[in-house]
Amino acid sequence: MKIQAEALLFDNDGTLVSSLESVYRCWTRWAREYGITAEEFARVELLGRPAAEIAADLLPPEQVPGAVARIDELEVSDVAGGVRLLPGTRELLESLPADRWAVVTSATRVLAEARLAEVGIRPGLLIAADDITRGKPDPEPYLLAAEKLGADPDCVVFEDAPAGLQAGRAAGMTTVALTTTHAAAELSADVLVKDLSAVSAQATSGAVEITVAG
Repeated sequence: MKIQAEALLFDNDGTLVSSLESVYRCWTRWAREYGITAEEFARVELLGRPAAEIAADLLPPEQVPGAVARIDELEVSDVAGGVRLLPGTRELLESLPADRWAVVTSATRVLAEARLAEVGIRPGLLIAADDITRGKPDPEPYLLAAEKLGADPDCVVFEDAPAGLQAGRAAGMTTVALTTTHAAAELSADVLVKDLSAVSAQATSGAVEITVAG
């Protein structure tokens, strides 16, 4: 299958890198510190959502700012050895011009930059939780990235989480789902792949041609 677009937009955690062990380790510690029961914690979706929204689901409003600062501190301190590249990531990104792709993450900028630096990825454009007012599943993060790349809305979104795929669809973009953190049955997208090793790209004049294996 071939897809043409002006730019490619990648979620980070679960799409470019895996930090699941770190995520669950840090959030579990955070929940204990704030007296959140295992039952309460289990009801909340962690993946693909800003920390502020997760904290707001579990704590009174007055506690949220401090709680977000605390989880950021825990996760940034847990980056070393807690992040690894997912298959196909480096090869795909190195085949793209810097101005034809961006990372669009629900993490804060400091955390996203720390995780990306740990695996040697330095995107020309990073849209983080600090840059938007409404996080995924709202389309705002992806629309902002497309606007900054001058490709609105002719983009392909790569995501592993239902909230991110919903954001991509709402932005009017083509969506590619990776089954790295969720089962295929949980993901609604235009294209489904195991990971980025199934995707290759070639830049042309003003566009990127994507080939999806299988």
